[in-house]
Amino acid sequence: MHSALTVTPARLPDLLLHVAVVRPVFVWGAPGIGKSSLVRAFAESLGLPCVTLVGTQLAAEDLIGVPELIDGRSRFAPPESIARTDPYCLFLDELNASTPEVQKAFYSLILDRRIGSYELPAGSIVIGAGNRATDNALARPMASALVNRLIHVHLRASATDWLAWAAGAGIHPWVLDYLTQRPDHLWTQPPKTEEPFSSPRSWHMLSDALTSYGEGVAEETLRLLAGGTLTAAHAAGFCAYVKTVRHRYGLDAIVRGDASWPRAVTDRDLLYFFAETFRARLVKELPASREHASRSVREFALRAKGLLVELAEISLECAQLVVAADAEGKPVLPAWFLVEVTRDLPRLVAARV
Repeated sequence: MHSALTVTPARLPDLLLHVAVVRPVFVWGAPGIGKSSLVRAFAESLGLPCVTLVGTQLAAEDLIGVPELIDGRSRFAPPESIARTDPYCLFLDELNASTPEVQKAFYSLILDRRIGSYELPAGSIVIGAGNRATDNALARPMASALVNRLIHVHLRASATDWLAWAAGAGIHPWVLDYLTQRPDHLWTQPPKTEEPFSSPRSWHMLSDALTSYGEGVAEETLRLLAGGTLTAAHAAGFCAYVKTVRHRYGLDAIVRGDASWPRAVTDRDLLYFFAETFRARLVKELPASREHASRSVREFALRAKGLLVELAEISLECAQLVVAADAEGKPVLPAWFLVEVTRDLPRLVAARV
């Protein structure tokens, strides 16, 4: 299931506060963007215990319960985790990954807030969550009867929200600083093959591993950790960033003229990292119209063109990376800047197109 209308993690609690208290909600989203932790945090904010049922770990009888005799009559006794007397948040994680029989067993619990003769205590809330089939995650088609019993919310990753949270969550400073510079590396679409990919969860895992090792982590170990948690290109960029931190060598020094682009073959990873960071800085600082550029911005643009010339002399590929269009073929840098680059460095633009 997809939707053009999405919410960020920062907006989700307010939406749940107004919706989940009156109707069951299902949160859709890619793996690793924080669906489960957001729901648990929301329940905690309401002072409700959060009871999590994982759809992939359940059978239908786990919900319906076992029969028992009372006064000569049988009835099904629901499991203790569900049958509570005080209100709570029932979190149905990976609901759409469960079997059709389990999904069907949830029908009355989701819509009527009861299963058998047991009814959820007043004040309880029901929230489900799951991945989309297009995320290459375990997901089964959700029956229309179940779809129609839920209000559907689509969650997207937000670097702004994650960085705001990470600042007070003990995230390793290398991870925090890198994603501040490259927020576009926080999340990537899950690949179709079995390989690591970047997500808020994978960055958090990398942070925990780095904290465990300490600042003395060896370069080879760093590459192993990053490569085991992140998309390959993001892992290479992160390792190059750490290299700059350890050598006190950054893009700012290059822009100021205090340092030059790295030329050694062994520093080619640094060159690619600086090129990508330089591109991100140009996108951020150059306005769409030259008339709206302040004097300092025009001076920066002039310096940027000179740096592109120097970069092209070392690696035309890296210089092309700076001015390249996006995946849809649309320019990401302002047209006025590209025109000036074309005039000063025609071979770069010719190679780009």
